[in-house]
Amino acid sequence: MLFVVGLGLGDEKDITLKGLEAVRRCDKVYMEAYTSLLSFGLSSDGLSTLEKLYGKPITVADREMVEEKADVFLSEARESDVAFLVVGDPFGATTHTDLVVRAKKAGIDVRVVHNASVMNAVGACGLQLYRYGETISIPFFTETWRPYSFYEKIKKNRDLGLHTLCLLDIRVKEPSLESLCRGKKQYEPPRFMSINTAIEQLLEVEEKSGESVYGEDTECVGLARLGSEDQMIVAGPMKQLLNVDFGAPLHCLVIAGETHPLEQEMLEFYRLKEGSDHKENGTA
Repeated sequence: MLFVVGLGLGDEKDITLKGLEAVRRCDKVYMEAYTSLLSFGLSSDGLSTLEKLYGKPITVADREMVEEKADVFLSEARESDVAFLVVGDPFGATTHTDLVVRAKKAGIDVRVVHNASVMNAVGACGLQLYRYGETISIPFFTETWRPYSFYEKIKKNRDLGLHTLCLLDIRVKEPSLESLCRGKKQYEPPRFMSINTAIEQLLEVEEKSGESVYGEDTECVGLARLGSEDQMIVAGPMKQLLNVDFGAPLHCLVIAGETHPLEQEMLEFYRLKEGSDHKENGTA
């Protein structure tokens, strides 16, 4: 059987009891490590912390392994129990849905153990979950690649008065373009988009598109390390959030739509006050 187990958002202790039982019965355990990360990242100390609690050695599965070599652990799941660990919830990324589809087509039994993800934990900022529109992803811009496709999705959400959750780019074990051209993969250092970079890119897209979908004064909420003990939530206009130090990754951003009075009350708890310490004021 293939167990696809959500780990939650914070640290090794966020796994559910059902998930922990599944992991401990498995012969092999893999951990997906490119769509998201736990608070301690993928250091050797962090991995050993997981292994100590779960009682199993863990193989880190990068993008290449999951997308191109999944047959390795799918074939193992034909003969034994295999766990595939996912930060957040198993269905928070299309890659994991594809894995489940492939397993089912191959006649492999699949059991999914759900957990918290950014898609529901974002409710911590006070903007109600049923008032969100389509979620978007913001990739790192390069000199030659500056995709604006998410702009139209934000526009549709805002036309309907809905909030927009922006998931920010994570680049873990990504081959450099230069190395690909040479035919020998060399990997870039890990990069995690900050809220500040995301806002800079959003404002660039607005300036180029010029449809006044949003601007410097648009109300937003920045969320860092959501689900961890040191999570940080700050509400304010884009131009104000640009100057906030949100600290370590992972970050996400919400562009607020029309707000209910109760939502406005909650946002006041996270709004920057004149002369206050940004981190202290924004910590949930």
